[in-house]
Amino acid sequence: MRISLCNEVVRDLPFAAQCTLAAELGYDGLEVAPFTLDAEAPHLLPTSRRVELRRAAADAGTAITSLHWLLLAPTGLSITSADPALRTRTLDVMERLVGLAADLGATILVHGSPGQRRVEADGDAARAEDAMARAGELAAQHGVTYCVEPLDPGQTNWCTSVAEGAAIVERIGNPALRTMLDTCSAGNGETESVVALLERFVPTGAIAHVHFNDRNKRGPGQGTDRFGPVFAALKRSGYAGFAAVEPFDYVPDGPTSAARAIGYLRALEETLA
Repeated sequence: MRISLCNEVVRDLPFAAQCTLAAELGYDGLEVAPFTLDAEAPHLLPTSRRVELRRAAADAGTAITSLHWLLLAPTGLSITSADPALRTRTLDVMERLVGLAADLGATILVHGSPGQRRVEADGDAARAEDAMARAGELAAQHGVTYCVEPLDPGQTNWCTSVAEGAAIVERIGNPALRTMLDTCSAGNGETESVVALLERFVPTGAIAHVHFNDRNKRGPGQGTDRFGPVFAALKRSGYAGFAAVEPFDYVPDGPTSAARAIGYLRALEETLA
């Protein structure tokens, strides 16, 4: 299993130190939240900075595998708004982030961003799906995969299940647009178990990415969720993509949370070898 660390967990460290820590702990790469690179306009990072970030990962013996939490910065974006200027601005940011991912060597973008996809009026859901279709077109142009992330109803009201994500992907019909599974959101919002969802959707090709986190929002191994069955389901289903560790509550701190998670997951991996 190739496992990345979501870099906001250790965002207080300089980026090069994030890469070194992830590599030394045994992660296969970093999944980067763009706002950690630039709090105001990460989509406009200059070429020199992009080269520097990619080199920092390579120098540490790792790689930037993916981007997520895409629309937190700049502020005020929305994939559902009917305002033409705001929609144009949002789609422009998405296009530039796809380019950023390609420049950094990432192969996956994960579109969560619950606050920027609220459905409040007629037409909002259709505009969200149209934005995903456009994202898929851009991803195909850059040779990367764009994933719509199902999030539980406590976070958003559009695409709140893996089945919905898979249906969106099927309707659009672009291989560069896929869905994914977040174990915390699935555990908190789905009627089926995480294992059942993986066994149902991984063989269809709909799922291109996985986030590992406990339902209590801490890292794997720091709650009641058991990831052994999840690992086994991924193996049985032939999953060949990355998984990223994405806790939201860092206990006792970010680096220790990251270390505990990968130790727990690698130990589980050995039991299935």
